[in-house]
Amino acid sequence: MIFDLSFGKINIINNNIAEVLVDEGVIFTLEMCEEYDAFLLEQFPEKFAILNNKIHKFSYTYEANLHIASLENLIAVAVVTYDKNSYLQSQNYKKLRLQDHWLLKEFSGFKMGREQALEWLEAVLADSMIKR
Repeated sequence: MIFDLSFGKINIINNNIAEVLVDEGVIFTLEMCEEYDAFLLEQFPEKFAILNNKIHKFSYTYEANLHIASLENLIAVAVVTYDKNSYLQSQNYKKLRLQDHWLLKEFSGFKMGREQALEWLEAVLADSMIKR
């Protein structure tokens, strides 16, 4: 099921994975983070994971970078990139949020990255359910 939000679309893949597709040129703000968080909390009361499919170019404000993806039940984030700039942006983001100890992994969109990302997220979620 696909939902339209102010910054793009969220595709609910299954009971615990959401794919995020941010629109071209969006500057993701703290207010958008709040909208994003409220939506995810409503959809996923239990552990879940995010597939950030970076088809379009977009950016984050500094405040949004510090806040995004900080929900307690968020287990892992997979990022699918399609160019070097998006990959580097993802690497910088990971460095900025090292203290969060996230499970974050990048995949190339040109090498079956979306499918690999989904497989990785499903494995991480399965492992987290075993450790309950």
